[in-house]
Order: sequence, then structure tokens, then C-alpha cells
Amino acid sequence: MASRVRHVTIDCADTYRLGTFWAEVLEAKLGDDDHPGDPEALVEAEGVTLLFVAVPDGKTVKNRIHFDVQPTDRGRDEEVERLLSLGATLVGDHRRPDGSGWVTLADIEGNEFCVERSAAERAATSS
Repeated sequence: MASRVRHVTIDCADTYRLGTFWAEVLEAKLGDDDHPGDPEALVEAEGVTLLFVAVPDGKTVKNRIHFDVQPTDRGRDEEVERLLSLGATLVGDHRRPDGSGWVTLADIEGNEFCVERSAAERAATSS
């Protein structure tokens, strides 16, 4: 029998704050039993479960693994603006004049992630 990935676990300083941020990104919700100061927080979203675990050490280097998020009901550029309004910061803009490309952001604890084009945007440029 094969294994499966049960959670994607993210070490962080403030589980509740970072979990709340990612719950908003994914338009999901933080677990009902998660509260400020808890050592763990859980976000269950469509297709992924994120587990945030408090650790004493801070982030010091670029992530070795990161999320690529794809908006489902809005375009990439609108999604980038929404995520920036939630507290993300711009790391790199890799959008191209033809509409392709992605944007690299960092979450509120500095973890990098990318925002890709929506499926509709991809379909519109592939024909």
C-alpha cells in the first residue's frame, strides 16, 4: 500500500495568525478549535490541508518548497491585488506582455509562493 500526503506542515512563529492568513488566501476556514497562542493550527481547503506548527526559530533562507496558487474565480492580476491586501508582499513580478507568467509573493511570515494565471486565462491564450 502506498503512502499519501496527509498535511502540508509549515513551521512558523504564530500559528493562528499565519493560519488565518492562509485560510483567507484559500477562502477556507481555520479549525474551530484553533485559537491565538495555540501551538498548532489547521486549515482544510479544497485539495489541501495545511498544518501550521509553532517553532522557536525564524525563517532564514529562501523556501526549498513553495505553493503555486491558481485563482478559481478571478484573474491572476486581481488575485495578486487581493493577496497583497491581505498582507502578502511582492517578491518578484514575472508577468510577460503576452499575459503569461506568474507573480512571486511572500506571506506574512516571509514564505514565498507564486500566483499563476487562472484556468480561464490559460485557455484564452492557448487557442
